[in-house]
Amino acid sequence: MPRESMKAKRERALAVEDRMNVHYPAAECALHYWNDPFRLTIAVLLSAQTTDKGVNRVTPALWERYPTIPDLAAANIGDVEDIIRTIGFYHTKAANVIKCAQMVLSEFGGEVPRTMEELQRLPGVGRKTANIVMNEGFGIVEGIAVDTHVFRIAHKLKFTKEETAGKVEEDLLKLYPRECWGPINHQWVLFGRATCIARRPKCGECFLCDLCPSCGKA
Repeated sequence: MPRESMKAKRERALAVEDRMNVHYPAAECALHYWNDPFRLTIAVLLSAQTTDKGVNRVTPALWERYPTIPDLAAANIGDVEDIIRTIGFYHTKAANVIKCAQMVLSEFGGEVPRTMEELQRLPGVGRKTANIVMNEGFGIVEGIAVDTHVFRIAHKLKFTKEETAGKVEEDLLKLYPRECWGPINHQWVLFGRATCIARRPKCGECFLCDLCPSCGKA
């Protein structure tokens, strides 16, 4: 496609979001966290490089065994590994969830912090996780969580050429006004799972085809 001005790209981005709002008007977090910001933090931490369904299968047993933050902070790493063994990178994740619980207790008085900077101090918590916890757990929108779906779709839509999640987020924040930031991750995740699938995008039935420079080119 010919070079697109920033004004035209912003207009196209808003048109994309208008259609997302029609198709996914009440998009919600797919992870189960029982309205508990700490459980949300752990669930998102566990979801890296694995599926939300896989995380949802193991967290009920994790919380049954360790129902409170102090319980998890005192957990045996081998026991936690056994509980989450079916998800990817379970050795590292088991260590991080215990360390995360310990830091929440020792440095934040048993309460999950509510700032991007403090959240990212927690072991295993990067900007994506912090964005989701802020948005979903506290209703505070500071950015757009860029996971694999958002990363892929942003490139398909030619909204970015960047190769890191942080830089992709910066480009999206330039395109979208703040009032759009909150629902984008949940909507694009649903869209990525149902239509813009990584290995076999369903361009023929995509409701964004006329707005997507990559439509039909997969």
